[in-house]
Amino acid sequence: MNDTEFVFVYSTLPDTGSAQKIAEAVVAERLAACANIHSAMTSVYEWDGAMKAESEVALFIKTRSVLAQQVIMTARPLHPYAVPCFLILPVSGGNADYLDWARQQTTAPIS
Repeated sequence: MNDTEFVFVYSTLPDTGSAQKIAEAVVAERLAACANIHSAMTSVYEWDGAMKAESEVALFIKTRSVLAQQVIMTARPLHPYAVPCFLILPVSGGNADYLDWARQQTTAPIS
């Protein structure tokens, strides 16, 4: 196993329902081992020249780096934002039994 075998694909969404829809899609396709939805955060940003502060949820999708782009391609059409955030965050390691389980869960063919 190399140091970047696993990654998080991080995204922000307007609500838990949107995040869950994406999470279920990528796990069902075996593109991700698991997805975590974190709610109750505020995002501050500028959009169309105006300062915004919006309630959002964060979605952390646990996958292998070789599947990250497929995760994004699957998630993007389900994402309600015109310009969705998808960031790939490397995972430098973890406990071996969890990583073995995650490998077994992510069996989607690599395209």
